Amino acid sequence: MSELAQPNRAGGATETERDPARRKAAGRTYSQAIAAPRLLSIPAFIGLALLVLPILGLIARADWPNLPTAISSTESQSALWLSLQTSTIATVLCAVVGVPLAVLISRSRSWLAGILRTLTTLPLVMPPLVGGMALLYLLGRNGLVGQYLDLWFGVRIPFTTAAVVLAQSFVALPFLVISVEGALRTAGTRFETVAATLGAGRWRVFAQITLPLVLPGLASGIILCFARALGEFGATALFAGNAPGITQTMPLAIYTAFNGAGVGQDSAVALSLLLIFVAIIILLMLRSWRRSPGGLN
Repeated sequence: MSELAQPNRAGGATETERDPARRKAAGRTYSQAIAAPRLLSIPAFIGLALLVLPILGLIARADWPNLPTAISSTESQSALWLSLQTSTIATVLCAVVGVPLAVLISRSRSWLAGILRTLTTLPLVMPPLVGGMALLYLLGRNGLVGQYLDLWFGVRIPFTTAAVVLAQSFVALPFLVISVEGALRTAGTRFETVAATLGAGRWRVFAQITLPLVLPGLASGIILCFARALGEFGATALFAGNAPGITQTMPLAIYTAFNGAGVGQDSAVALSLLLIFVAIIILLMLRSWRRSPGGLN
């Protein structure tokens, strides 16, 4: 044992604890050990600029005197309300099917869990337009399933509000599943095992042990899922179309305005800033939850 680490036989304190100078030097050494190399600051600031400067360019382009008018227009309010409605429904749908999927992945054997995890995260790396095309060929009028829905029940999903919800759910579901699965693996199974040995049934264990344990991860996943659904564009455009009041969400309204339709590019900038503001609120909610006593650390 080194001299600095030797305990004081009288008071039990180490030399470092009793000497302020040594304590300060030890703290400085620790800070230097965990600090990042200074050369990393250059690419780090370049990366930060790559993220921040486009937002600043958008802010500089905004027509601030006319911004309230553009945001409060009928088209803008309709697109925002539709986005909030469909994103909320998509998030609820993702929670209903995503939590069981996360439990299944976390409790499966390693090889099966790997397959399920790959299939679940596929939409994260798949171009959104490809996802929209896949949904169209599955649920379209001549699709694998859609043809029978049309023939037997007269149900046509594409280019409806339901198609918006399905497209948002398709791209947002992986965020919730990944968050909940990570929370399940971190929590482990020891409490569930104890409850089972005491006679609790599977549903009781799931409701009273599993869900409370993963609640922080579930909350984070829900917030991220909602944010991703709110910003969905590609799959929605191809599978649901761009009909105002029916399928035109905020990203589609921005695209339409930017290309000259509606109230023009100034409206596109205004809507973009509004969507960024909503995204910031969502991220602040996530950060607040993580810092709360019952949230993530």
